[in-house]
Amino acid sequence: MKVVSLVLRVMPEQIPTARSGLEQVPGVQVHAEDFDAGRMIVTVEDGEGYSVADSIIAAHRVPQVLSATLAYEFNGEIVEELDPARVPPQPATGVQPCH
Repeated sequence: MKVVSLVLRVMPEQIPTARSGLEQVPGVQVHAEDFDAGRMIVTVEDGEGYSVADSIIAAHRVPQVLSATLAYEFNGEIVEELDPARVPPQPATGVQPCH
């Protein structure tokens, strides 16, 4: 399961129309609207037959949406054991370990 939240910028007077368009996008749910600032908070969840990426693109293409900023991303994949092969190498910090 993948879920992201987005902050959308919309002209304040166009928020109701944007809401209608966003509600047509699979996996999108509107959680908050700030009419004074022209912002909307939405979540996008993946589902059968569509991906989060597809829905983000579709939400950004709603004509009233001026911009979309990714605020949070969750991937429901849980790694039971720490597999060294899956851990990316860490950059050198110049800090020496204490002995």
